[in-house]
Amino acid sequence: MNSSLNLASRPFSNRVLPWALTAIVLFISMVGLVIVVRLTTVARKQGDIAQVEINALKQQEQTLLHTAQEVKKLLTPEQQRAVPSAHELIDRKRFSWSRLLADLESSLPNNVKVSRIAVRDVTTQGDQTVAALDLALFAENPSTINEMIAEMHKEGIFQLELRSQNLQKGRGEKGTEYEFDVLYRSRPGYASDRVAEVNNPRSSNEEPR
Repeated sequence: MNSSLNLASRPFSNRVLPWALTAIVLFISMVGLVIVVRLTTVARKQGDIAQVEINALKQQEQTLLHTAQEVKKLLTPEQQRAVPSAHELIDRKRFSWSRLLADLESSLPNNVKVSRIAVRDVTTQGDQTVAALDLALFAENPSTINEMIAEMHKEGIFQLELRSQNLQKGRGEKGTEYEFDVLYRSRPGYASDRVAEVNNPRSSNEEPR
């Protein structure tokens, strides 16, 4: 018995599947659209808040600049010229030789000696004292100096730039003197501690006499 199916006279059809796929695609698209709209709204609000803060900071900056200009107008030319010198004097008063020598001693190898040291300039940046130094060191082995410079730069307190080197003769010892331009930065927090110490030299733990 030969049985056959004529698909031309009775074609297979499933009308539910296309509509279901279309509904799923539309649903996913709507969810994505809602997410995009919400993210855009949040980003716009954050941008508006940031812009308000920027405008407030700009207004404060303009107010401070205006106040500075008004104060500057009240000063005589002699007083205006004295202001940088006064700032430099204050910075130098805050500078601590004992702290510098302690930092230098902790950073130098045992076989390196200090020949000369001088402070050229002192400033304050935040809670750090920054000073430009002239420094001369004596060492017998050049490799010791190279290793010392690398370690100092890694630590970040001293930044050394070699200016010259002179072979020492007739001093009873062999070696070379190295002259450096040095940028010294005190450890963070030390400058603010020095300011508090200058303003209140008596320790809080010390009883009044």
